Amino acid sequence: MRPFLDTAVPYLSRYRRGIALGLGALVLKDVAGAGIPLMIKLAIDSVSAGRPLNVLYLFCGALLAMAAVKAFFQYWMRVILVGISRDVEFDIRNDLFRQFTRLDSGFYGGHRTGDLMARSTNDLNAVRMMLGPALMYFIETALTFLLALAIMFSVDWRLTLWALTPAPVVTFVVIYFGQRIHRRFEKIQGLFSDISSRVQENLSGVRVVRAYAQEEAELEQFAALNERFIHQNVRLARLSGLFMPLLQALIGLTFMLVLLVGGFRLLDGDLSLGSFVMFNTYMGILVWPMIAFGWVVNLMQRGSASLKRIRAVLDEKPGIVAPEAPEAVPEEVTIGLHGARMGWNGFNALTGVDMRIGQGETVAIVGRTGSGKSTLVQLIARLLDPVEGEVRIGGVDVRQLDPEELRRLIGFVPQETFLFSATLGENIAFGVDNASEEQIRAAAEMAGLDKDIEDFPLGYQTVVGERGITLSGGQKQRTAIARAILRDPRILILDDALSAVDTITEERILGRLRAFMKGRTTILISHRVSTVRQADRIYVLDQGRIVEQGRHEELITRGGYYADLHQKQLLEEELESI
Repeated sequence: MRPFLDTAVPYLSRYRRGIALGLGALVLKDVAGAGIPLMIKLAIDSVSAGRPLNVLYLFCGALLAMAAVKAFFQYWMRVILVGISRDVEFDIRNDLFRQFTRLDSGFYGGHRTGDLMARSTNDLNAVRMMLGPALMYFIETALTFLLALAIMFSVDWRLTLWALTPAPVVTFVVIYFGQRIHRRFEKIQGLFSDISSRVQENLSGVRVVRAYAQEEAELEQFAALNERFIHQNVRLARLSGLFMPLLQALIGLTFMLVLLVGGFRLLDGDLSLGSFVMFNTYMGILVWPMIAFGWVVNLMQRGSASLKRIRAVLDEKPGIVAPEAPEAVPEEVTIGLHGARMGWNGFNALTGVDMRIGQGETVAIVGRTGSGKSTLVQLIARLLDPVEGEVRIGGVDVRQLDPEELRRLIGFVPQETFLFSATLGENIAFGVDNASEEQIRAAAEMAGLDKDIEDFPLGYQTVVGERGITLSGGQKQRTAIARAILRDPRILILDDALSAVDTITEERILGRLRAFMKGRTTILISHRVSTVRQADRIYVLDQGRIVEQGRHEELITRGGYYADLHQKQLLEEELESI
C-alpha cells in the first residue's frame, strides 16, 4: 500500500470533487441494489399473508423504481470514476514525459529506450486499470457485502453465519494467489521491456542488421525472448485460471449451505418463505462481487507492480538542476574553465583543464578520438557538470545559472546529428517560435543546404523520415547547422559538424559562416586542419589534457600533434590530386 499511497493518492486528490460525486453515485446504487431483495421478501410475505392484490402491484412498482434508480446511479458511477482514472493516466503520462525531459544523460546511459517506452505504455495502462475499474469495484463489492450482510443479520443471524462459513478460506485464497500474481506480473513487465528494447534497437539499426546479413540471427534472438514472454504469460494465465474457478467453487459451497440450512428451517417453520427467497436473492447478488473481488485482486497486483516501475522513474533525481535562486545570465559571454575534471567509474575524460575564450573569439579544439573534446563542450552547455573545478560564463559559475536560460544563449550542433520525423522546415525551425519562411531559407542558405532543398520535390515541406533517414550524412549535418543558425545564438558550438561533407563543400560553408560568426563566441571541434586554421586560438587535447595552444602558424612551427596532423593532411590532399 505504501507505493500506492505515496504515488497514486496525490494524483487522485486533484479530483476530490469528482471522486466524491462518483462515490456518492456508488453508494446510492448499492443502497438501491441492496433494497431490492428486501422488497421481494416483503412482497412474498404479503402474498403469503393473503394481502390484497393491489399491495402486490405497489411492490412491483417499487421494485421497478428501485431498479431504475440503481441503473441511473450505476451509469454515473462508471462514467465519473472510470473517467477520473483516464484523467489520472493523462496526468501521470505528462509527468513521466516531463521527467524524461529533465533527466540527464547519465540516466539514459543506464536505461534502455524500450524499457522506458514500456513503462510509459503497458505499465501506465495497468496503473489506470488499478485506479479506475479495480478501485471502483473494490469499494463497490465491499459496500455491497456490508449492506447485504447487515440486512441478512437483521433478518436471521444464524443463517447468515452459515453463509459466512467459507469466508476465512476465501481470504486465504485471495492472499495466496494475490502475492503470486504480483510476482509473476513483475517478471512479465520486465520481459515486455526487453521485447520493446529489442524491437526499438532493430528498427533503429535496421540498415546495420541488413548490411551484416543478421536478419535470421536477430529473428532467432527475438523468438527466444518472445517465447520466454509467452511462457511467463501462460504461467500467469494458469494461476489466474485456477484462482477464479476456486473462488466460484467457494461461492457454490455458500449457496449449498444457504439452501440446505435455510430449506430445513423453512420446513420447520423457523423461517418465512419471503426470508428464504431473500437470502437466496442476496446470495445471487453477492456472486458478482465475489467473482469481481478475484478480478480486482488480479488488477490490483498487476497495477501495484507497474506503479512500482513508474515510481522508480519519477523518483529519479536529475543530476543537473537550476539553483533555487539562479543568477541572471551575464551580458558578456566570455567562457572560462578552471581546473575542470570530468570522469566516470575511475576513467577521466578531462583532467585539470584551464581555458579562456573571450567574447566574440573563434576557438578551435582538436585532438585524437577520445581525447575529451565533446565532453569539454558539453560542460560549457551544462549538459554535464564537472567533478572538480568550474566552468564560468561571463565570470559566473554555470551551476549558478538556470540551465534552460544558459542553453538559450547557445547554438549547439552535436557530433551525432538528430532530426525529427517532420518536414525539413520544421527541423530547421526546431526550438524557435514563429520562425518565418524567409528566416528558415536564410539559415538553410548560410548552412549550404539551399541547393539540395531545391532538388527535393516538396522543398522545405519534404518529410525527412525518422532520424532524417531520407537524407545523407552531410545533408543532416547541414540541417543541424541551419537549426543552430536560426536560433541567433551568442555562443555557437560546432562539434565536428562538417565531418560528413567534402573539403570543398566545407570551405564554402565556412566562408558563409564567417560573417555569421563575427561578434559571436564560437567553438569549433574538428579533425581537419582546414576547418580550424582560421581560428583565433587552437587548443590541442590529448588524454583529457591541453597539451598545445596557439594560432595555426605558431603550432605548425612548434611541431607536435597539430603539426603532424597538418603534415599528414597535406600529404593526403596531394595524393588525392594525382
